[in-house]
Amino acid sequence: MTFAFRAALAASAIALVAVPASAKQHQVKMLNNGASGLMVFEPAFLKVAPGDSVKFLATQKGHNAEIVAGMTPGPGFKGKINEEIVVTFSKEGLYGYKCLPHTGMGMVGLVQVGKPVNKGSATAAAAKLPGLGKKRMTALLAQAK
Repeated sequence: MTFAFRAALAASAIALVAVPASAKQHQVKMLNNGASGLMVFEPAFLKVAPGDSVKFLATQKGHNAEIVAGMTPGPGFKGKINEEIVVTFSKEGLYGYKCLPHTGMGMVGLVQVGKPVNKGSATAAAAKLPGLGKKRMTALLAQAK
């Protein structure tokens, strides 16, 4: 076997080895006023891969990000007011979250990790949200496919 042939064979073998994609970090801003109105998360809907993380940015004061009860297939999270938190999502499904002081004003968001395997239970939990939070979360759930 010639050196050139062995080198080509080795290069081909290396090219066939699957390299796992690295996890990404996404950002969500907590805002008093955004493109979609008052008291919003931007973006309000994110579709991410298992292993990705989301950093909730305290862009404007007076907000937090925490899981909505019943809207998570995995561990929940709860940030303090004005606290930036990073959440890593490892389990597939829908994760509904809210700003506790402004849920009724519609400050809610949704992260879809992989497939929306818990859409039924997430929809049932969203129906219990107060005021505009329920309306906005219902619209976000419609984006989950």
